[in-house]
Amino acid sequence: MERLRPYWEKIRRFWKRRHLTQILLLIALVAFLLTILFFAWLATRANVESLKEGLSQSTVIYDRYEQKAAEVTANRIGGAKIDQMPQHVKDAITSIEDERFYEHNGFDIKGIARAFFSNLFAGRITGGGSTITQQLAKNALLSPEQTYRRKAEELFLAAKLEKVYKKDEILEMYLNQVYFGSGAWGIGTASERYFNKDIKNVTISEAAVLAGLLQAPNAYDPYNHYDRALKRRNIVLSKMKELNKISKAEYEKAIKDKINLGDGRGSRIKRKFPYYVDAVLDEAIREYGLTQDEILTRGYRIYTELDPNLQTALEKVYSRDWLFPRGRGGQIVQSGAVLVSPETGGVMGVVGGRGEHVFRGFNRATQLKAQPGSTMKPLAVYAPALKEGYSIESELVDEPISFGTYKPQNATRTYSGKVPMYKAVEQSLNVPTVWLLNEIGVSKGAESVEKFGIPVQKDDRNLALALGGMHHGISPLQLASAYSAFANNGKRYDSHFVVKIVGPTGNEIASHKKKSVRVMSRADAKTMTSMLLGVVENGTGKAAKVNGLDIAGKTGSTQLPYADINGTKDQWFAGYTPEVAGAVWLGYDRTDREHYLSTTAAQGTAPIFRAIMQEARPFLKEDTFGITVAGEEKDSVFSKKELIEQTEKLREEVGKATETIKEEAPKWKKALDEGIIRMIDGAGKMAEKLKELRGS
Repeated sequence: MERLRPYWEKIRRFWKRRHLTQILLLIALVAFLLTILFFAWLATRANVESLKEGLSQSTVIYDRYEQKAAEVTANRIGGAKIDQMPQHVKDAITSIEDERFYEHNGFDIKGIARAFFSNLFAGRITGGGSTITQQLAKNALLSPEQTYRRKAEELFLAAKLEKVYKKDEILEMYLNQVYFGSGAWGIGTASERYFNKDIKNVTISEAAVLAGLLQAPNAYDPYNHYDRALKRRNIVLSKMKELNKISKAEYEKAIKDKINLGDGRGSRIKRKFPYYVDAVLDEAIREYGLTQDEILTRGYRIYTELDPNLQTALEKVYSRDWLFPRGRGGQIVQSGAVLVSPETGGVMGVVGGRGEHVFRGFNRATQLKAQPGSTMKPLAVYAPALKEGYSIESELVDEPISFGTYKPQNATRTYSGKVPMYKAVEQSLNVPTVWLLNEIGVSKGAESVEKFGIPVQKDDRNLALALGGMHHGISPLQLASAYSAFANNGKRYDSHFVVKIVGPTGNEIASHKKKSVRVMSRADAKTMTSMLLGVVENGTGKAAKVNGLDIAGKTGSTQLPYADINGTKDQWFAGYTPEVAGAVWLGYDRTDREHYLSTTAAQGTAPIFRAIMQEARPFLKEDTFGITVAGEEKDSVFSKKELIEQTEKLREEVGKATETIKEEAPKWKKALDEGIIRMIDGAGKMAEKLKELRGS
């Protein structure tokens, strides 16, 4: 230590001489001031002036034309007015949530200090210390994450809220958007839900119950945890007595009261196009970090890819029970369908099931995972085969063949020896498909499937992939998105519902970032479409045909796990027109020896897809691909579209020629008449000349 002392003295003298302590303090002070300025700037960006109006509105869903399509509301009964609430309701809330609410300017120094040391000892942000104003700022304007930055933003926004609104206005906004459990948002709804009475009629005991719920709505829900709710109510009553908000007599009476529950209206989630709206909420929560509570209470404006006409078409079809197979043993045959725009990847319509709808329940169009059967053939086999140089006329082996222990069979158990590729697609032949995947290589097939947006697990990288053999399965949305690449000349856009989300103060919270991938060449996409047109025109998808509308598509089904039963587990149809791609799934939620499909996809999903396209057709502008069906009109020089164009051109030329004749005819007639007169005059002169010659 003695040896180090001289060095230490030198450092100390240098430190003092250079005034490093003052410099460091100055730097810290500047950093602190800049931080304050930064958060103050963030607060100025928030349009808190429009917050009250925004919170009183429902979240609105807009369609792809930016027209209001649906409202999402938790039925907050329009919001309870602060002047209609008994004083003991306000006192119960402020006593337990923010006892100095009417004294501070948005934040409470004592509460912040207490929370700071609690968080410090905990080693993380555990919450606490927030005033009612801060909670309103957090719930209405900020994300739910717990970080020091978010806490700082909360403080500055709370201060700004206090400058703009009166205390009772802040309390009213807070009480009308906060969650009270059992699906009740807002104190008015909670009063109906728990006591079946208007908020102006609740007792002191009931007010304490409602106030006690705010700390942990689910934990203190009196329907599920009566004793906990009772203890929490008593804590609130004690706090109210301590702060002289109620008298001793009022306290003693209230503490003896039981919690008399009377289930009232509660909260009913209201919205049009329920399956689509649910899918929008799911995506907003999953992709953009919002919570269900935020969406239902903040008055967001969510712009989507919804096409109301196509959505209505889907819902009309799914209301026709006669289109679907009859259920067995008390279970209905379930189904899900989705329509996607090939040009954007936007989901234009979706129905996630049949029968009673449950708010944000299981959506079979977006959340189902089932083996896709033969709908996988174009994705895993024929698309990569075209890339490898195969053509629609390429001959494929169609005879009983084994690939090690794997021996695929055609559904009809008949074989042709060799078939052209388009015929194998058209008739959904299994053996030629597996043979072709074996020729091009499983790895190329799996790579192709993943380009179409469908993950392929390690266990699925085998020849069974050709026929849709997948351990985890796919959803109709994934399948429709994959087929949309064929309709869009080989380019696939990521499927999505949400375009952008705008908050209650007008700020854009999130927006969709377009992503696309080139799956195949334009020429190969057209070739694939020509083969899939053949499926609907001449093959297994005939039942999906709509006269006057080009539909390309593919059927698919999966086998039952019971060798002694003839039937199918899942049925699929994936198809597209020039403007829309879609997929339909049909099956039981739980398949067993009693619950299975006795028909094929040609009899089940194909007619459903046809019905959807018939309803959608009036709203589609294009009805033809202008592509010849594979195997037909092989000697024709022109495609169908080109023949139509040439006919129209010829018609126009004939029309122009007719008009020209009409316009020029009088001139031609005049010239002709003059020519005839001249000829007659000339003939007369010649006759006279001849007479003269004879006379001489």
